[in-house]
Amino acid sequence: MAALFATIAICVRIAILRAEPILRTRVIETLSTRFKSRVELAELHVWIANGLHVGGKGLKIYGATDPNPWQDGVQPLLEIGEFRFQTALRNLFRERMYVDTIFVDSLTMNIPPAKDRQQMKNLRGRSGKMSITVEHFVCAGTKLVINTEHPGKPPLEFDISSLQMIDMGPAQPLRFVATLVNPKPVGDIRSNGLFGPFTETSPRDTAVAGAYSFTHADLGTIHGIGGILSSTGQYAGTLGRIEVNGETDTPDFRVAVSGHSVPLHTDFHAVVDGTDGDTYLDPVQARVLHSSFTANGKVVRMNPRGHDIELNVIMGQARIEDLLLLGVKTSPPIMSGKVQMRTKFSLQPGAAEITDRLRLAGRFHVADGYFSNEKVQTRIDGLSLRGLGKPKLLHDAAQITVPSDLTGTFTLKHGMLSFSSLHFQVPGTDADMKGQYSLDGNTFDFHGQLKMDAKLSQMTTGWKSILLKPVDPFFSKHGAGTEIPFKITGTRDEPHFGTDFHHKTENSIADR
Repeated sequence: MAALFATIAICVRIAILRAEPILRTRVIETLSTRFKSRVELAELHVWIANGLHVGGKGLKIYGATDPNPWQDGVQPLLEIGEFRFQTALRNLFRERMYVDTIFVDSLTMNIPPAKDRQQMKNLRGRSGKMSITVEHFVCAGTKLVINTEHPGKPPLEFDISSLQMIDMGPAQPLRFVATLVNPKPVGDIRSNGLFGPFTETSPRDTAVAGAYSFTHADLGTIHGIGGILSSTGQYAGTLGRIEVNGETDTPDFRVAVSGHSVPLHTDFHAVVDGTDGDTYLDPVQARVLHSSFTANGKVVRMNPRGHDIELNVIMGQARIEDLLLLGVKTSPPIMSGKVQMRTKFSLQPGAAEITDRLRLAGRFHVADGYFSNEKVQTRIDGLSLRGLGKPKLLHDAAQITVPSDLTGTFTLKHGMLSFSSLHFQVPGTDADMKGQYSLDGNTFDFHGQLKMDAKLSQMTTGWKSILLKPVDPFFSKHGAGTEIPFKITGTRDEPHFGTDFHHKTENSIADR
């Protein structure tokens, strides 16, 4: 009996000694034939226990990022830290070995820049045969790195915490289920779809398609904004150019400068350009409260790591109070009404507050606007009645609410809205002005010209009207009954309306 066990042990040892070089040759030959490139395998270990067990380390498959992929120092296309699989012992002696599942740890796929594709297409791979067939791949700690052709620009990286793939047959794509780690906002993206067949002579052209879901993503991990985001969508294309159609919902979206939470929904089409990692948005359809707008542009990847967002935004059906609630700290918003706007939106990368990084430049039109501050609206109502030459109705001004019409050209920088032109109109009165308004509501500073239909003497009653008649000609200019310089200064809560004769008087027009 002892002799029998000794014989079996010797046979097993011989089988293992013969299995290792056989398997090493098969692994290298299969991969070299498949990828038409050099393959390195640092370690391979074989043991027999209820079948044949194989484990390896340091597997490198060299894609052609160089005209000669067999040259030392070339970056590997695929790099595997460790792998292992189990199969029946009899498979070792078959012409084509069948393996049900290979387990892989630390897989890195390096996709070369687009400029290397022609070099790769000119390559001739080593002759050989595919002597191993694998049905399932289970990968942990996978990283996809798409290198750019722009010097100084970091590669586009995707961390994949778990990846399972099923081989559907020769020249067919792999079916996969993956979980990607999204760094900002922090969360896991779950995706399933098809990958391949792998194009070894031009990896960027390898097809990929699938669907994704991204839930409970905390936008608070992005400096300057907050809210919990969820997103679903589909994507298709190649590793070098992925088109995405999806939607997002953030029921409590907020910008730090205002702190107000508003529901935000978007539907978007985007293209991820694998040549430089930039994302092109065309279009994004967004909805905030009762307002909708369209945007297109791109998200530019910068070095050091960060993103420069450049968008063209068009608002055709929006409410000014919704926009102010989102971007201005004061509550309630200073004004309500319909708004149309076109603006260039720029958010520069960096760790500074979002108000210091955000830039806007555009033009807007507010129709039928009403001020939420009762003191301001009362002044506007009185101004309109005086401009119409109806001062006797001022005692009924509380029952009269006059809509305002505003058109302007603006820029936003460092939290300050600057208006290079601002036209204000109510019945009987027009104003053209320039000035600034801070997003925190602490600064009003506008100066301009006020034009009214009525003459100066018609804006008041009694003896004041008689005394003002001689000076009417001095203020009747450019076809207006009255034209005078004016200003609005102070804060949102304490605005001051006054004439602006060389900045010497604060006499309120509405108090005359």
